[in-house]
Amino acid sequence: MNKYRVLVADDSAFMRKIISDLIAADVRFEVIDTAKNGKEAVEKAKALRPDAITMDVEMPEMNGLDALRQIMAVCPTPVIMLSSLTREGAFETIRALELGAIDFVCKPSGSISLDLYKVKGELIEKLVAAVGTKHRLKPAARGEPVSTASGVSAGGMPMRGALGMPAPKKNVQKSSRFQQLVAIGTSTGGPRALHQVLSQIPGDFPAPILIVQHMPPNFTRSLAQRLDAESNLHVVEGEDGMLVTSGVAYVAPGGWHMLLERDPSEKYRLRLSREAPRGGLRPSVDALFESLVPLNELKRHIVLMTGMGKDGARGMLALKEAGAASTIVESEETCVVYGMPRAAVELGCVMYRLPQEQIAHKLIQLIGT
Repeated sequence: MNKYRVLVADDSAFMRKIISDLIAADVRFEVIDTAKNGKEAVEKAKALRPDAITMDVEMPEMNGLDALRQIMAVCPTPVIMLSSLTREGAFETIRALELGAIDFVCKPSGSISLDLYKVKGELIEKLVAAVGTKHRLKPAARGEPVSTASGVSAGGMPMRGALGMPAPKKNVQKSSRFQQLVAIGTSTGGPRALHQVLSQIPGDFPAPILIVQHMPPNFTRSLAQRLDAESNLHVVEGEDGMLVTSGVAYVAPGGWHMLLERDPSEKYRLRLSREAPRGGLRPSVDALFESLVPLNELKRHIVLMTGMGKDGARGMLALKEAGAASTIVESEETCVVYGMPRAAVELGCVMYRLPQEQIAHKLIQLIGT
């Protein structure tokens, strides 16, 4: 049996050894080499052409973001980022996902994690998904600046849309009285897909957008801030009791299910729940979708995009049976992982199968502006 070949990049010799041992313990993988910084990672990626790379975010000489951008430009390779749980680490990880990283794994206790074995299963699962995407990767566009948590490019120039530098928003009236809403579920590959969709939707969109992206706490807030900076819509992380209005996108916070409820004044508010994970997931797409089933007074437009597993498929089926106005899945050719959309297709509840770049246009067409 041919093993998948993995390159491990980390500035700590100790971490390189731990990561390599965890990966090599799975019979499907072999670690063909390691790199101690981003520059070395780029050189070895070009020379060795591995099936996948694990990449630390913070490294000397060249950091993980700069290395990732170069790798995706000259020899596109599935990359799994290893990230810290800090606010800065979360923002940089979101940026890495935009630049083409397939997914990320959090180091449980910082840069030097003695307990990395706790996430071995997650790391292997994501590597398996990553190697399956290799044939779909294309060289990234050249010339895109790599952002940092401070909001400047690697060359020191301020960046439009970096954290703390929001894109200009239209001064439009938000309304808590709306007749339609959009709900989106996604997982692996989702941040890039969400950026693609939300950046094409106008700020005066006459419906709210509710989003579940599988991510831990801190990361969902950074995701919302990044999406807000790069779109005309206002994008926020959802809070319990928050009033829902048109022209705003709400991202479910990591560690919480996000549901929608109608209050006594017939307005709509978010409810966050710490109920048990659904299929090991919290937030769960199914939990959000199922909360929309009784809201028949609204025209509901339901979307599933790239992601591993089946989360959201049963909720989409329930909504279709409850009269949802439209059900949309991302088509296989643009998905990083065609798991969640495939599950919905297999249940026979999909009205439209669209490539990622056409989803926003379809929503605008269906809902109007």
